[in-house]
Amino acid sequence: MISITKVAAEKVTEIASTEGLEGQGLRLRVIGGGCAGFQYDLYFEENPTEFDEKFESRGIPLYIDPLSYQYLDGTEIDYVEGAMGSGFKFGNPNVTSTCGCGSSFNV
Repeated sequence: MISITKVAAEKVTEIASTEGLEGQGLRLRVIGGGCAGFQYDLYFEENPTEFDEKFESRGIPLYIDPLSYQYLDGTEIDYVEGAMGSGFKFGNPNVTSTCGCGSSFNV
């Protein structure tokens, strides 16, 4: 299962409203790249495919393709703001290591 924190859900709702994307779901996937091997990709999408894993967390529809799901099961998406900037943070229990800057990971 994939979940989203209250703060992240509020930020997703805010972004969707600002961009005119209300009613769309959030696509979460893993793509190759970065110095550790994998990166997260997060964007709005109107409809899931028939093969997607579908979840709803705090009113936000989440869509994950089967390949990505094997790396993301149990992940919690949060939104953080700090001195180093702001953005979505992924609490993924499957990660075994990350790169020095934290933008990519390995499982």
